[in-house]
Amino acid sequence: MLPDELLELLNREYPCREEQMHQLSSLFQPGLPSPPLLVAHGLTATGKTSIIRQFFQLSKIPHAIITSRECITGRHLLERTTFASLDALDEFNDERIDRRPYARTENLNSLIVHLQKMLDGRGQFVLVFDGIDKQREAPPTLLPALARFSETIPNLSILFITTLPLSTQLHKPGVPHLHFPTYPRNSLLTILSRSPPRIFLQTPSADVYPDYTHDLAAEDDSWLWNRFLGAVWESLSRHTGRDLTSFRNTSMRIWREFVAPIVDGSFGTRDFSRLMVNRRHLFQLEDSVLDRIISQQPTSSGAATTNGTTAPPPPSAKALLKRRTIQHDLPYYTTYLLISAYLASYNPARTDTTYFMKHTDKRKNKRKVRTDAGVTKSKHRRISRHLLTPSPFTADRLLAIFRGLVDGDVPQIADIYTQIATLTSIRLLVKIGGSGPGVDPLDAGARWRVNFGWEWVRGLGRGVGIEVGEYLVGGVDG
Repeated sequence: MLPDELLELLNREYPCREEQMHQLSSLFQPGLPSPPLLVAHGLTATGKTSIIRQFFQLSKIPHAIITSRECITGRHLLERTTFASLDALDEFNDERIDRRPYARTENLNSLIVHLQKMLDGRGQFVLVFDGIDKQREAPPTLLPALARFSETIPNLSILFITTLPLSTQLHKPGVPHLHFPTYPRNSLLTILSRSPPRIFLQTPSADVYPDYTHDLAAEDDSWLWNRFLGAVWESLSRHTGRDLTSFRNTSMRIWREFVAPIVDGSFGTRDFSRLMVNRRHLFQLEDSVLDRIISQQPTSSGAATTNGTTAPPPPSAKALLKRRTIQHDLPYYTTYLLISAYLASYNPARTDTTYFMKHTDKRKNKRKVRTDAGVTKSKHRRISRHLLTPSPFTADRLLAIFRGLVDGDVPQIADIYTQIATLTSIRLLVKIGGSGPGVDPLDAGARWRVNFGWEWVRGLGRGVGIEVGEYLVGGVDG
């Protein structure tokens, strides 16, 4: 096994992975036989690659690490393996091997011949294939062949780093696996709390804070950062990004905005409860967990930009809350179908003639009807129809409303029935009754209802120039 001081160094650099490090240390020891094949598997951001790379560097075992995402094709992977092995042998043995006999590695047979030549008469050597299960244009025999290389080359060990265990792809029984599980909550908090970011990017003035030393600043940074991490996990990362990378990115993305009231002097460094109330909108928005190619840097309301203009002020909390409504880009006629389905669910069938019959004056019949014809007005306020449960409708009524909304003829290429079936499969439309393997999903007697709300369909309507509230019986308040 590795010396205790090296294991302690690994544990300090990669906490919460002591068990995996001890297993690696027991399997790979300098001067002792190693397993011919090992599969280290785990999900994204579990520390597999970093820990294995650092372990072999500290253990001084001759090894070569080949990253599959850097290889475009299967042959590229084979050639990269050959030259990475040559470079590793040169580094560990302080010699220079002639590259000319290994210039071409066209297939797996060539690779095993090259490895036999370069490892003949040498000691232990480990080949690490990182992400081999995601290799592009890989031949179907790649994994089973690599798994059996050690049967021909006794001093060679193969280590696969994969996302999922390779139980059936290798066609070889009894392959040992080393699992890197996802970090639980306590481990994530332990890892991220080791390096807290600073609250004040610039040291506060000694005139304003005469007793605020560097040790006190570091203590405040650690105290506030630990509590902030717990709040981020419970409100955001617990439901969206549970891995280490996502959790770190989410926390760092909103940290500066979270401590802004402390920097400007509105709150103290230990006023965490008041700060949570003041900055609660940061934990309610999806902007904190969305990845972007271009990062949005917060700017102050009075800062000047490079072209001499004044930067716009940051959006208010009320404006940020309005961004929670998600809109999607849908095909043109699919959007009309969804609007028609919503109106068919929330309007009584007897009002279709009033709202959707086409006249020569192009929809001058649109109007808000507060009460049905022939019904006496009630003294009590009526509930808006869009707040009620959607009612089922038939396909014939849906198509009739659809033709009433669309201007002009619908082309033949717009297969309306296929779009209805697709919307049903993705659960935007829900079929009521008559479901089963032998039932036609577009049966004329079938009934549907919508599975989305008013805010979403209003956004769809405005995208095609339709105010859905004008076609809804009773109108919409606000």
